[in-house]
Amino acid sequence: MNLVSPVIVGIVYCLLMSLIKEPHRRHFNAIMVGGAGAAYLSGGGFGPWELPFVALMAYVAYRGLDSWTFIGVGWLLHTAWDVAHHLKGHSILPFHHDASLACAICDPVIALWCFRGGPALAQVRSRLEGGMTRAANKAGLTGN
Repeated sequence: MNLVSPVIVGIVYCLLMSLIKEPHRRHFNAIMVGGAGAAYLSGGGFGPWELPFVALMAYVAYRGLDSWTFIGVGWLLHTAWDVAHHLKGHSILPFHHDASLACAICDPVIALWCFRGGPALAQVRSRLEGGMTRAANKAGLTGN
């Protein structure tokens, strides 16, 4: 398995999240981490033990609505769950044996970004906003 690709996926995720303004960025990420908690629910291989993890992640996601730290913790919890599924359970993608391992590599990248407060990565946002402003000026939509 290529170990660099999951890191790139995590970085791209953070870059794309930079396009969402706060507080919507935090709220959206809380929903994402809650959804990640249910990723193995339909066949992760741990049977009824999948349910307490979903409940834990739902709680963490709820707390994440007001806290980037909880969102980061959620991604680290999901990392541990990915490792467990890679070693003893079923892969997150049944057709890709190492998908859970890849997810376990990607998730801490996102968690680190969350622990920094989920900042907008300046170059992405400024380039996008600059391009949108130029397009609006060209179209005569800004009044300038």
